[in-house]
Amino acid sequence: MYKIAVMGDRDSVLGFKALGLDVYFVEEADEARHTLHRLAREDYAIIYITEQLSAKIPADIAKYKTEVTPAVILIPGKSGSLGLGAQALQSAIERAVGADIA
Repeated sequence: MYKIAVMGDRDSVLGFKALGLDVYFVEEADEARHTLHRLAREDYAIIYITEQLSAKIPADIAKYKTEVTPAVILIPGKSGSLGLGAQALQSAIERAVGADIA
């Protein structure tokens, strides 16, 4: 059975634990890389990562853009959105449709 994980700083992701998701408190780039790749090898279908953390490891996240699993989804952190999640969504729509529809 597939699982769902959330990665980011404690204040941003702790609430997801109440929803039954697996939560990983990560703030440093090296630890984020290691955790992301480990979760991808395990049975995680979806990995949510705060935008602030994703900004530290863009190449590692890009590796999974063309993979079926895991789906790596960027979410705002405690300090608000950086717009990275919206950009990623726009890019995915453009790839799927073949044009910018916005």
